[in-house]
Amino acid sequence: MQPFKPYESLGGADGIRHLVDRFYDFMDSLPQTQGIRALHPANLDGSRDKLFMFLSGFFGGPPLYFEQYGHPRLRQRHMPFSIGKSERDQWMLCMELAAEEHIADEAMHNWLLARLAHTADFIRNREEDSSAD
Repeated sequence: MQPFKPYESLGGADGIRHLVDRFYDFMDSLPQTQGIRALHPANLDGSRDKLFMFLSGFFGGPPLYFEQYGHPRLRQRHMPFSIGKSERDQWMLCMELAAEEHIADEAMHNWLLARLAHTADFIRNREEDSSAD
């Protein structure tokens, strides 16, 4: 049995770039994701590049982000932004839609979304009132 290689399963650099581009296309165009869109610069090119570099290493490919910026320190880098459940859910919606377009294999699709949901939840830095759930 061959080891699981998500980077290759996602199509390598080209596949991850496509996933990231569609993610940001959705963020930029969906009315229900304008909350997280507002947290990003007007020009998304730098954000696209950083997420691509991060996901490359995150999924077992070249550690591009680490090589250029050092350890990702996801929570620390996202602290300047107020990120709660709504922002997490908006981010995940964009990723879910991008993954639906890009990943045909159901097991891979589910694995990817579970892994990213865990990470998106980890980045939250704002607690909401539990009565608002």
